[in-house]
Amino acid sequence: MNKGFVFDVDSEVAVAATQVQSPWEFSGYSATVLDEHANRKTTSVNQKIAQLRSKKGNLKPNVSRVDDDSDEHEEDLDIKSGVWKRALPYNNGDSNAADGSESDEKKPRKFFASSEGASFSAKSFTELNISRPLIRACEALGYKRPTPIQAACIPLALTGRDICGSAVTGSGKTAAFGLPILERLLFRPRRIPAIRVLILTPTRELAVQVHSMLQKLAQFTDVSCCLVVGGLSSKVQETALRARPDIVVATPGRMIDHLHNAQSVGLEELAILVLDEADRLLELGFTKEVHELVRMCPKRRQTMLFSATMTEEVDALVQLSLNSPVRLSADPSTKRPVTLSEEVVKIRPVLEGDKEAVLLALCTRTFRSKVIIFSGTKVEAHRLKILFGLSGLKAAELHGNLTQAMRLDALESFRKQEVDYLIATDVAARGLDIMGVETVVNFHCPRDITMYVHRVGRTARAGREGCAVTFVTERERSLLKSIAKRAGSKLQNRQVAPAAIAKWRSKIEGMEDDVRAVQQEEREERALRKAEMEANKAQNMMDHEAEIYSRPKREWFQSTRDKRMIAAEAKAAKDGTRKRDKDQKVMSVEDAEEKKRKEKRKREQEKNMTRKQRRRLEAEREDAEDMQDEDNSQQDDDQPRKKSKKGENKSSRQTVADLAYRRAKAAKSTEKLVKAGKIGPQKKYKGKVDGSNKSKVGAPKSRKDEMEEMFQDDRSDVKQRKPGREPGRTKKPTRKPGVSKRSFKSKSRYKRHK
Repeated sequence: MNKGFVFDVDSEVAVAATQVQSPWEFSGYSATVLDEHANRKTTSVNQKIAQLRSKKGNLKPNVSRVDDDSDEHEEDLDIKSGVWKRALPYNNGDSNAADGSESDEKKPRKFFASSEGASFSAKSFTELNISRPLIRACEALGYKRPTPIQAACIPLALTGRDICGSAVTGSGKTAAFGLPILERLLFRPRRIPAIRVLILTPTRELAVQVHSMLQKLAQFTDVSCCLVVGGLSSKVQETALRARPDIVVATPGRMIDHLHNAQSVGLEELAILVLDEADRLLELGFTKEVHELVRMCPKRRQTMLFSATMTEEVDALVQLSLNSPVRLSADPSTKRPVTLSEEVVKIRPVLEGDKEAVLLALCTRTFRSKVIIFSGTKVEAHRLKILFGLSGLKAAELHGNLTQAMRLDALESFRKQEVDYLIATDVAARGLDIMGVETVVNFHCPRDITMYVHRVGRTARAGREGCAVTFVTERERSLLKSIAKRAGSKLQNRQVAPAAIAKWRSKIEGMEDDVRAVQQEEREERALRKAEMEANKAQNMMDHEAEIYSRPKREWFQSTRDKRMIAAEAKAAKDGTRKRDKDQKVMSVEDAEEKKRKEKRKREQEKNMTRKQRRRLEAEREDAEDMQDEDNSQQDDDQPRKKSKKGENKSSRQTVADLAYRRAKAAKSTEKLVKAGKIGPQKKYKGKVDGSNKSKVGAPKSRKDEMEEMFQDDRSDVKQRKPGREPGRTKKPTRKPGVSKRSFKSKSRYKRHK
């Protein structure tokens, strides 16, 4: 070889290797928001706010970054006054620890395999025995050294072991299961395309994030990946699934929909199942969907479950879906990064209506960029978005009332720092990894320590510094105190200048008319959009009625009633309102199915019964219903009645039909005893005889007399209408010899007689 030969590296490849790529890209998954508004003939909130501000001639931001008040420095952090110091460490062995871990006596460790040999430290990705294309992708993303959960998970996952992992938020769990999956897929049989990996996530945004991460890790390989979530085109996803991609990242509901209703879509060749954020999956009411997907997957598979907190539901799912798993816990779930500073803003009762003014004062004076604000409801988040826009602050909103394109556009604009504030609900509290977030503001106090940990985990990631500020009212003080006590951290008090709060209070009062105008315009657009959709639906029904009704009905593994019950149960569990009456108990799906099976078996048994047995069963049911009605009537009385003797005062609690039925039954039993000779003949009632109906006045009538009296007029009318018969004459019924007059006859042989 010539000594002067120098290997020239391609310039494009060198640039790609040196330039650090972003692992998350939320654009390109759906149509742009501008196209969506153009198709719907609507305008965005930013355009409405800009029009209102242009009418007033105030296009510049109407707030100054630093106010000129004399008490400007009163807002500074009061470092000396610490609140609620650490009382209990996170690893004190308490059974009620935040990470949900149980003691050795309560939780047997035989289910989990030994984790001996698992190392949480590695100097580079080359030590983890992964291929060169994956190492090259890690270098392109700027990953130099594996995190503890990655160093422990990747070697074990490559051997095909089931893994149950938990680590602190922001520790790189996506790459921990993504790299071994891609390594195994590099050696797949390429001649047989099939869905080999299924990754389930609780939210759409997290699914988009995981899909983007896997695409970046697989950019130098031939592994294909597909995204299946709600809010996007179902037909496009169905076409992608029919092509049988190697990896499918999905939310549970949409995946089950495709498996039940799309043709040529199945999980027969599935090799790996990943349940990401399993505790959040079960919180959102996906319990039955997850169990259904686990049931549809092959038994011979590798399952990896990652959860920040191990609750009882997650523990049950682990025992159901994993086979001798290895338990990996890199960091405690309640441990926050060292670089995270936590603060609290006390809202006094007189200032509870000024929380918006306090927030705007903080955002304009202290927290000016890369801020995530968590609100309690979707309506509250939208109102804050309008107030921030009218104040001249660049903000985006993220909640469930937006379309999927709007949600992804908000995340992308915040990632690119086109906006300074992201106002979101708890949809953004789990799993989202947006680099550079400096501050997290809990405008609405979280309900428990788990949600608090995940909210503040959006900042101070990967060794960066961050700040978490929580608004606390008097009602929420005890909750935040328990959170601080269990988490083992020291919160610091932040005070806001009263003059700044009063100034923003007056500004918000002046913006109320503009807020109502924007909301009214949005309501009108929604009404017009709804009317247009109804008109298009009616037109489509007239033009394509036969084609629409010829389509097969979409199936689901649950009935509509079961879905409603599960939704009500999940809502009650979220709100904490489990107080119900005894008659309003929510039945689980298993109990409902068992009840249906019992009723079906009873119906089949009744079909095989004889007529006599069925009538006896009906009589027993009537007696049981009568007894239940009597008990209910006694319970409804204000004053409890004394127990009466048998047969005493029963007519006051029974209907006329029930009383007649019991009397007829008693007369029939008495007649049988007389014929058997067990009792003597009963004396007839001596009373006056009425010539109209030939019955004894005041005497108790038998069942036969009542029926004859009831239908006498109808029979006489029918006889009079028959031709060739004189009125008043009746033909005597013929009776077979040996058959008693009182004997029972079936309907086919029954003939009326006097």
